[in-house]
Amino acid sequence: MKIVTVVGVRPQFIKAAPLSRVLRAEHCEVLVHTGQHYDDEMSAVFFRELGVPEPDYNLGVGSGPHGRQTSEMLKGIEEVLQGEQPHLVLVYGDTNSTLAGALAAVKMHIPVAHVEAGVRSHNRAMPEEVNRVLTDQVASLLFCPTPCSVENLRREGITRRVHYVGDVMRDAQLQFFPVAQRQSSILKQVGLERRPYALLTVHRPETVDCNERLKQLMAAIARLDVRIVFPVHPRTRKRLGDLGLLGSLGSHVTVLPPVGYLDMLLLQGRARVVMTDSGGVQREAHYLSVPTIILRKETEWPELVEAGASRLVGEDFSQLNTELLLSARTVSPCTLFGSGEASRKIARLLNGLA
Repeated sequence: MKIVTVVGVRPQFIKAAPLSRVLRAEHCEVLVHTGQHYDDEMSAVFFRELGVPEPDYNLGVGSGPHGRQTSEMLKGIEEVLQGEQPHLVLVYGDTNSTLAGALAAVKMHIPVAHVEAGVRSHNRAMPEEVNRVLTDQVASLLFCPTPCSVENLRREGITRRVHYVGDVMRDAQLQFFPVAQRQSSILKQVGLERRPYALLTVHRPETVDCNERLKQLMAAIARLDVRIVFPVHPRTRKRLGDLGLLGSLGSHVTVLPPVGYLDMLLLQGRARVVMTDSGGVQREAHYLSVPTIILRKETEWPELVEAGASRLVGEDFSQLNTELLLSARTVSPCTLFGSGEASRKIARLLNGLA
């Protein structure tokens, strides 16, 4: 069976790594990179580290307003599908690349498989939430990471060809964390081999694009009496620079450029606590038994909050204080996300279609 897989951003490269390896043993996979993440530090480094084959197509779409970006992806993906004539299109997660891949396929009457289906934050103001909902509406196969995501689909009237398989990011973490322990030197580079620290990541528009929220968050970070490591997303760095905030963080904050997957895994695995607005980082940290403080008012992964692995700080970043960070406790990885067999389960289900 010929499968066209559409990816575009860092988390999708990670999710594709374990599944692509399994799929290519049985099928012909054509990999399409939309170019939504295009810097070497946000794109090419992940292909190198994860051993994912170079994309067969790179559309080079880049950044831009949602409508223009999605339309350019649609055009490029449609041309690929016309040439390749696949049996199935596989998409991951909740980005504009996800939605563009799904829409291009369904308009050409090509079945769509959605990995990470049924995930919901229940906040339609988030572009990611709109992408998730629309992709699930047109998908022919829905691969859910948790029972909660299966239930979300049932409430929306979607029950056919829905499969609970677990989280492919768990597969990737189990496969690559031992590699990170052997190969990454990031802790030595930043002088953290024997020093406790908190890890910070921020990238979502709801925080980064709002001047007041970003200023409030950085003010809270500056007040913390904890060593902090902050790999800064390119978009976030630009916004911090525009607002003159980078120099206000204090000597306890180590600002880094974006890091590769192996370095990021090790930074997460050795952190005392992780502060993030990223859904993927929430899960990766949990799989490494590191607690997270979620810099949002809701999460698409309520299982982590219910298990005590994560805590939401809500709208007011003044709640973010040293006591909160030091009181966070580790929790054993939740079995609801699977035990690292999601890729094999998905492959078996796809084999049944061949």
